[in-house]
Amino acid sequence: MSSRTFTLAEAQDLLPVLESLLRTAIDGKKVIESVDSELEQTAHNVLVRGGMSLNVVHLARRKAERERTVQRVKDAVAEIDAIGVQVKDLDTGLLDFPCEVDGNTVLLCWKLGEKSITHWHGVSEGFAGRKRIDERIKGAKRPN
Repeated sequence: MSSRTFTLAEAQDLLPVLESLLRTAIDGKKVIESVDSELEQTAHNVLVRGGMSLNVVHLARRKAERERTVQRVKDAVAEIDAIGVQVKDLDTGLLDFPCEVDGNTVLLCWKLGEKSITHWHGVSEGFAGRKRIDERIKGAKRPN
């Protein structure tokens, strides 16, 4: 994980790129879950019926699609991480941006669907401890 910190303005500027990467990861996760469900259902049907005729070509294509998608999701999350942003919850699209305020690290908190970063929380507080951005956070500068 990166030790980079962001000002509020820097974090805001990254939102379009991060939103695109996050959507790629979330959409990929849905594809993976769909393929997994299909493969599990097929395995269940084979077990229950004591065997059956399978469309092996279709199943091989779906498995290959899953593997490609897993790599796309990993790549998108790795790119977000390389920027220095923390993916906290892929299901809800929750990201945290480390920010130094008065010598302490806090996390600017953004969730997919929000127009801008409006909340922050302490490192040990998590999403439940979110507070509105205040003047202290707005005024935080990049450490020297």
